[in-house]
Amino acid sequence: MLKIENLIVKANNKIILDKFNLIVNDGEIHVIMGPNGVGKSTLSRVIMGDYNYEVISGNIYFNNDNLLPLSTDERAKKGIFLAMQYPMEIDGVSNQDFLRTAISSINNKRIGLYDFIIKCEKGAEELSMDKDLIHRSLNVGFSGGEKKKNEVLQIKLLKPNFIILDELDSGLDIDSLKIVGENIKKYKDENPNTSILIITHHPKILEFLKPDYVHIMDKGRIYQSGNYELALEIEKFGYIDRKNILTVEDKNA
Repeated sequence: MLKIENLIVKANNKIILDKFNLIVNDGEIHVIMGPNGVGKSTLSRVIMGDYNYEVISGNIYFNNDNLLPLSTDERAKKGIFLAMQYPMEIDGVSNQDFLRTAISSINNKRIGLYDFIIKCEKGAEELSMDKDLIHRSLNVGFSGGEKKKNEVLQIKLLKPNFIILDELDSGLDIDSLKIVGENIKKYKDENPNTSILIITHHPKILEFLKPDYVHIMDKGRIYQSGNYELALEIEKFGYIDRKNILTVEDKNA
């Protein structure tokens, strides 16, 4: 579904991603972990076409289509969704109008108001969201947990086939994390060909979304890949100690 080849990206005259490579097949769940500042969130924004980042070289393909010439909205219409670490607040634009417009844009037809409200309220109920949030300005006055739940509500209504979760677990209490994790798992179970790229520091969210692959980043590229057990090792040893262990193992080999 997603193929990234030798991607070099810079921002503010600094190389952030350095010959980055990644392949995500249909239905797979991949996790990107690593210390702060190694390019994890940059990767998510570049996939979505954030103009603040300059692609120096390399390619990003989505279902064999080159993403680089496409605008952010064109990428979204192809079925890519980014749940942001810090969702934007837009005063004066209701959550309801935002969601209805987005759905209509993707489907190229106006969605009926009654059907839309029913879907919104059902999704909000499943997420234990206050239904009044649907009618308020987008994310304005929402708590951190409410913003993250609202991102998952968008997933449930927009039905993307490639989902990027950029530190979705940050700012969530234990109960909210459980609700969010279970809702995304349910969506994945109902749409088995959907692929997910999770960017996180902590493996707690992975208890709900068992990954096929875990990748550790440093200096703008992946230096180790493994399965779910790798995430647990990172939680136990940390990034620095884990990397030191790898260096000793390499020397002994």
